[in-house]
Amino acid sequence: MEEYARTGPRGCCHFQCVRTQEVGIVEDLGQFKRLLSPGLHIIMWPCSSVVGTLSLRIQQLDVFCETKTRDNVFVQVAVAVQYRVLAESAYEAFYRLSDPRGQIQSYVFDVVRSTVPKLELDEAFSSKEDIASDVKERLTNVMQEYGYEIRNTLVTDISPDAKVKASMNEINASRRLKEAASHKAEADKTKQVKAAEAEAEARYLSGLGVARQRKAIINGLQSSVSEFSESVEGTSPKDVMDILLLSQYFDTLSTVGANNLFLEHDPSTVGKLQTAVGASFK
Repeated sequence: MEEYARTGPRGCCHFQCVRTQEVGIVEDLGQFKRLLSPGLHIIMWPCSSVVGTLSLRIQQLDVFCETKTRDNVFVQVAVAVQYRVLAESAYEAFYRLSDPRGQIQSYVFDVVRSTVPKLELDEAFSSKEDIASDVKERLTNVMQEYGYEIRNTLVTDISPDAKVKASMNEINASRRLKEAASHKAEADKTKQVKAAEAEAEARYLSGLGVARQRKAIINGLQSSVSEFSESVEGTSPKDVMDILLLSQYFDTLSTVGANNLFLEHDPSTVGKLQTAVGASFK
């Protein structure tokens, strides 16, 4: 605020400048006279004087309140209150409250200490918007009477003791480790199930291949026996099967001998094998 004085033989004029977004309070011999809007004004001093100004800009008051939750955890709650003076109620704002910031702080303490003790710690963190809404509603109803508008209230922080924070972090870490172990076990289970399904499918396909191979062998043997019986007179299917069994026997010996193994064998084994196979089909 800038002040300029001019003195003349018939009186004294006082030039008063009020800045933008401010309101000046003029008293005449100690009694409220009028409000000054932004700009340059002439005051008849000493009968009249500007006793103060009020800012119309939005201001913020940070309030820190300590209280405890329902589960007996002490927390520090930080509340930011954004407020401003109503231009049309500047008289009430200047004359009816001597300490508006202290008044706002008292109501914030009252609301926070009556709301947070009803909540557990986890609920308090998730109810920040509800707490802020309760504070704003209470302050709006009270401060509007004194010429103040509550623009917004924000619960900016809820801070428990450091040991409580550490305990909460450990609980969260343990829960996440448990979930990770559960997911890993589920993944291992899925891998084992898929591996078992793959192995079963492989065995099925292998058995299907072996069955087709044996069927092809049987069809080939049947065709060979039939052609041999028709080509050589006096032979029976039994004679052809004896020859085939003997041929298979020697092939087996050749395969086993390739691995440098010595096995005792007797050609009569073929007849015994034939007799045993024939008996199994009777």
